[in-house]
Amino acid sequence: MEKVLWELLSGRLVAIVRGVGPEEIVDTARALAAGGIRALEITFDHTRADGAARTLESIRLLKERMGGELLLGAGTVLTPEEVDLAVEAGAEYMISPDTNPQVVRRTKELGKVSIPGAFTPTEAVEAHRCGADIVKLFPAALLGVDYLKALRGPLGHIRFSAVGGIDARNAAAFLEAGACCLGVGGTLVSLPAIRSGQYRLLTDAARGLCRAVSGANASDGGVTRWNAIF
Repeated sequence: MEKVLWELLSGRLVAIVRGVGPEEIVDTARALAAGGIRALEITFDHTRADGAARTLESIRLLKERMGGELLLGAGTVLTPEEVDLAVEAGAEYMISPDTNPQVVRRTKELGKVSIPGAFTPTEAVEAHRCGADIVKLFPAALLGVDYLKALRGPLGHIRFSAVGGIDARNAAAFLEAGACCLGVGGTLVSLPAIRSGQYRLLTDAARGLCRAVSGANASDGGVTRWNAIF
C-alpha cells in the first residue's frame, strides 16, 4: 500500500476514465500512457444495469495487458461490496465522491489506498479520522484555489487531491496551493475523441497536462517523507 501511495503522490496525476467500456479501455489507456499518464481511475458506472460488470471487466483487461505500466484504481466506489469486487479485479486504490466509513474501513482492511471525497472542513476531518490516505476535494474548480489554501491552513496534516474541473490551465495553481495530486476527467479523457477513434487527441491532451504539472512549484504532499522509505 505504501508503494502505491508513494507512486500516486510522486506522479501527481490521475486520469479519470468514465463512460469508457471494455471495448475501448485498452486503446484509451495506451493513448493516455503515451502522453505521460501513469495512474488511471476506472469509475463504477451506476447508470446502467451492467455498469458494474463492465467496469470490473475494464479493470481486469488493463491489469492483464498494462498492469506493469499503469497504476489502476476504481472510482465512484460507494459500498464495501464494490471495494471487494474492485480489488479482486486488480484495483490498487479506491476513490469515492463521499466519505463512507464502511468503504474506507474495508479498503484499509484489504491493504489498499483509500481516497474518499469531501466538500467541507468537517467532512475532510471525518474522512481523515476514518483512515483516508488522501482526501479528495470535490468539486475543486467550483470551490477554487483559495478554498484549498484556506483548508490547508488548519488542516495541513491532511493530504488533499483536487478533483472536478481540473485542466492544463489551473492544474499548476492547485498543486501550488497544496494539492498532493490531481484527478482529471473530461478535459483529458474525451469521449467524443474515443468514440471517433481519435486517440491521438488523448495523447496530446495528456502531454499538455503533464507539461503544466511539471512546471508547477508544488507542495510535495508528503512525497519527501515517502522518499525516505523507498
